[in-house]
Amino acid sequence: MAEIHGAHGYLIGEFLSPHSNHRTDVYGGSFENRVRFALEVVDAVRAVWPDELPLFSRISATDWLEEGGWTPEDTVRFAPLLKAHGVDLLDVSTGGNAAGVRIPAGPGYQVPFAARVKARTGLPVAAVGLITEPEQAEKILSNGEADAVLLGRELLRDPSWARRAARALGDEVRVPQQYHRSL
Repeated sequence: MAEIHGAHGYLIGEFLSPHSNHRTDVYGGSFENRVRFALEVVDAVRAVWPDELPLFSRISATDWLEEGGWTPEDTVRFAPLLKAHGVDLLDVSTGGNAAGVRIPAGPGYQVPFAARVKARTGLPVAAVGLITEPEQAEKILSNGEADAVLLGRELLRDPSWARRAARALGDEVRVPQQYHRSL
C-alpha cells in the first residue's frame, strides 16, 4: 500500500484549510478550489500506482479552530471525492495546521472523526490517536467506528505490541521458525 500524507500542516493540508490557504487562484478560496491540489496529487499517484494495490490518504479531519479552519464537515464532504479519485481508505487524524490550538487529547480522541466519515460516506477509514491497548483497538473495530486502527508512537514505545495484542485478545501468536527463541 501507499499513503499520501496530507495531514498535520504538511503541504496538502495547507491547501485544504482556509486557515492557511489564502491563495486567490484556482487553488484557493472555495472548497472546490482548496481540494483541487489534493485531488491532483491523488490522480498523479493513482496513474502510476497499480490498481490492485491499495492507496490510502491521510488528512487532518479538523484544525481544531473555532472558525476559519478545516472542519469535520469539510472532511465528510471531501471523503467521497477522494474515493471517486481512487483512494481506498482515509486515515483520519487531526490538527497540526494551526499553532496554539487546544486539542482535547485523550485515549482515542480522534476516533469519533473517523467514525463520522465512515458512517456518513461509506469510505473505509482508519482510526488513530492515543490508541494504546489491544482491547481499545478491538472495541473500535468491533463497534464499527473504523475499518482499521493504525498505530505510530505506540509501536515506537512497544515494538512487540502486535504480539502482546494477539495474546491479550486470545489469538495464537504466529512467528517464523527462526524467531521462536524470541517468544
